[in-house]
Amino acid sequence: MKEQKQKHKKTATEKPAVNKWKVAFLVLLGVILGLCAFFFFRATQQREVIQYDTQPIVQREGEPVLSINSNKEQINSLMDFYLQNYQKDSDVEYHFQLENQALLTGDFKVLGAPITFYLYFDPYVTDDGNVELQADSLSIGTLDLPVAQVMKMIEKSFKFPQWIEFDPEEERVLVRLDQFRMENGLFIKAEKINLVDDDIQVSLYLPQDKEK
Repeated sequence: MKEQKQKHKKTATEKPAVNKWKVAFLVLLGVILGLCAFFFFRATQQREVIQYDTQPIVQREGEPVLSINSNKEQINSLMDFYLQNYQKDSDVEYHFQLENQALLTGDFKVLGAPITFYLYFDPYVTDDGNVELQADSLSIGTLDLPVAQVMKMIEKSFKFPQWIEFDPEEERVLVRLDQFRMENGLFIKAEKINLVDDDIQVSLYLPQDKEK
């Protein structure tokens, strides 16, 4: 009788076995949720407004000295060459190319891990010969983040020419060709961009002092 009581007492004080797989799953789930919360906080927090030095507007008057018909392959080669030189001293790189849409891609680093984004735009030629890129869709792994917030991160994280203007609230980028001058002094004006039919047209203008 005494032995039965001792055995019963011992059984009542034993702790239930710990399910190690369950604990491991909960720890992993906590880490994943923590990373998602951290990234979302970084994406949505307020950032200082970036002030760019405004470039003088190029007055493109009169008739163009040269009209150029180009295609996506040629423009992509030109942009690759320009961006390689422009970003040679930068720690982070981005790429821009024309497909059936305009595509901006690059990597963020979150807790040391790279996260690749793909931001697609529909390009339009404005009345003054600039190019407006209206954001259409965003791919950033399995994360679901607003386009506007990602554009703020892109603007903050990467180095862009001064004649590239980001407008995250309107989810667009404006390529200010009226603030861009080639090394030889020529000005550029966009005339037509049709990516589906692979038809891109631009005009070149001489600087005013050379027209006289």
